[in-house]
Amino acid sequence: MTTLKEQLQEDLTAAIRNRDELRSSTIRLTLAAVTSEEVAGKEKRELSDDEVLKVLGREAKKRREAAEAFDHAGRTDQANRERAEGEVLAGYLPKQLSDEELAAIVAAAVAESGASGPQAMGAVMKLVKPKVDGLAEGGRVAAAVRAALAG
Repeated sequence: MTTLKEQLQEDLTAAIRNRDELRSSTIRLTLAAVTSEEVAGKEKRELSDDEVLKVLGREAKKRREAAEAFDHAGRTDQANRERAEGEVLAGYLPKQLSDEELAAIVAAAVAESGASGPQAMGAVMKLVKPKVDGLAEGGRVAAAVRAALAG
């Protein structure tokens, strides 16, 4: 079984052969981020698939934020490119939870912790975070918890 990093390298080779500039540049930048993460710290190490997924998630988030910034600046061509790069990265990430699925997990955590009111947000987040790690962005999770605690 190939690791996620090996899969990225194989896909990069295929994208270069097919002259797919968008895909090859996106994967190349992502592999650079993975390598940078591997050499960070005191000694070089090999990242696990979970750690590579976290790097992929960060890179996808950067693309979403950049697309929003370009939209606000009126640069739709650049925003569209950032979105296209985000779609390439989304192919490697696990499927994100729907709003309904996330709300159900948050509701169960609120019931389990017996929390009420916004001051209990930390306790609920502590229960929810391990269940949704990698399946929902932190901002979405925090908003769902806030909404559930508000009423």
